[in-house]
Amino acid sequence: MEKRYSEMTVEELREEIARRTEQARKAEQMGMVNEYSVHERKIVMAKAYLMNPKDFDSGEIYEILGDPGSYFKIDYMNGIFAWGTRVNKKGEKISIEEKEEALPISMLGDYIDELSE
Repeated sequence: MEKRYSEMTVEELREEIARRTEQARKAEQMGMVNEYSVHERKIVMAKAYLMNPKDFDSGEIYEILGDPGSYFKIDYMNGIFAWGTRVNKKGEKISIEEKEEALPISMLGDYIDELSE
């Protein structure tokens, strides 16, 4: 049985990321889009366990990596997940639903001090 990411050491997580990266590359080359997506999601999760959730603060806005021009306002943290809503450049909610969503902290980029108008 495989270990959970939360049970892995830093070295084991790095090895898992390298292994999944290679598998994702091969899946992409073979045109296996679904398999590629699975590996990419697992890479994001493994990377989140290498990060410190205390580096992210409730009420703050961060860029969303891989989604230029998208931002995420954190309502609260729960482990490696930031719960909140997507916002636009003005800090206004852009989520269609009123529900919050959770993003692994590895999907969050730079802290945004002030959003431009």
